Amino acid sequence: MPVWHYSVKVKKEDEDRVAKAMVWDAPVSLKETYEIFKIIRGMKLKEAEKLLEDVIALRTPIPYVRYKLQVAHKRGLPQRFPRWKTPIGRYPVKAARAVLKLLKNVENNAEQKQLDIDRLVIIHAAVHKGRYLKRWIPRAFGRATPKVGTMVNMEVIVKEV
Repeated sequence: MPVWHYSVKVKKEDEDRVAKAMVWDAPVSLKETYEIFKIIRGMKLKEAEKLLEDVIALRTPIPYVRYKLQVAHKRGLPQRFPRWKTPIGRYPVKAARAVLKLLKNVENNAEQKQLDIDRLVIIHAAVHKGRYLKRWIPRAFGRATPKVGTMVNMEVIVKEV
């Protein structure tokens, strides 16, 4: 049986004020999830959940910083996120739903440890490549085309401040 580890270590004295959650093999885009985690890292947990609900409702776009080639501009991005000077962004709805589910999970884990939910801050949020699902699409004249589906592994650590 494999042992799963987080990509960051938490100090021993902080263990009772920290909650963790992980999702393996989520069928969402690695690039979209990376851009979401870049924005919510350092936010309060409730603010991040509100932001993701706005993204799902197509009210607030997520600014794209790293994977931004041929991505359209969205109105209101520099005002909403003054740290990012660029108005390039999108509404990654599917990835936002998966990340919101992960944040609800870490919130439940924090409740189990009797942490104050309103004082939780996201100190670590990372996404890693998962496994590939390689399948085949049958074509005409006995040929086949590969269809590769990618998965991601996500992890979030929150701390009571």
